[in-house]
Amino acid sequence: MDALITAATSADERRRGAKVAVLPVGSFEQHGDHLPLTTDTVVASLIAQRIATDYDLFLLPPITLSCSHEHAHMPGTVSISAATLYAVINDIWKSLRASGVPGLLIVNGHGGNYVLSNVVQETNTEGPRLALFPVREDWHQARESAGLESSGAEDMHGGELEVSLLLHGAPHLVHDGIEGDDHDAPERPHLLTLGMAGYTRHGIIGRPSLGTAEKGKALMDSLTASAAAHLALIGANQ
Repeated sequence: MDALITAATSADERRRGAKVAVLPVGSFEQHGDHLPLTTDTVVASLIAQRIATDYDLFLLPPITLSCSHEHAHMPGTVSISAATLYAVINDIWKSLRASGVPGLLIVNGHGGNYVLSNVVQETNTEGPRLALFPVREDWHQARESAGLESSGAEDMHGGELEVSLLLHGAPHLVHDGIEGDDHDAPERPHLLTLGMAGYTRHGIIGRPSLGTAEKGKALMDSLTASAAAHLALIGANQ
């Protein structure tokens, strides 16, 4: 994780003078037996770092603990409440605004962080200052651009997309044996009630065997291009 956390100094940020900060939000939850608990945090950090570099923005350190309650019955998972995550995002944005950085791009690596949508919507009633990224359309475009074989519904957790991004940006985190973890459960109507344990024994829903570093690079290239529209709305060019 050290390579994914900014090493910028105050002088660096003074020279940069960015009007938008980039905040990766991940999770600390099970990702089967062959991916780290920090998988979502690493994914969010890789995307955030690429965007901050490409657009010369203020990169923040990642939020690692978030809302992983659907994984609660699987070893290693640690969560905070939605109210706590909401409050943390609000506090970060208020601090940024006070220091002259009014825009915030939240790069979310965990689908269970539903509350991020609420905090962004509510904050933007005073004007567009926060953006949540990637949204469904961004992920769809990235999947098409990278030629992923599995759909978003099939590739829910620890599958082709996440493994590809890790193989591209942090291959040492993908442990031997991941190829045998494919698990199919595309229909999950009671996920909020039963949690992940209701649909997978080993924690994976998707086909990690399809992941490649080449797909990961194509995903990243597409995502950083898609970020431009979001950044324009929250004042990255001001």
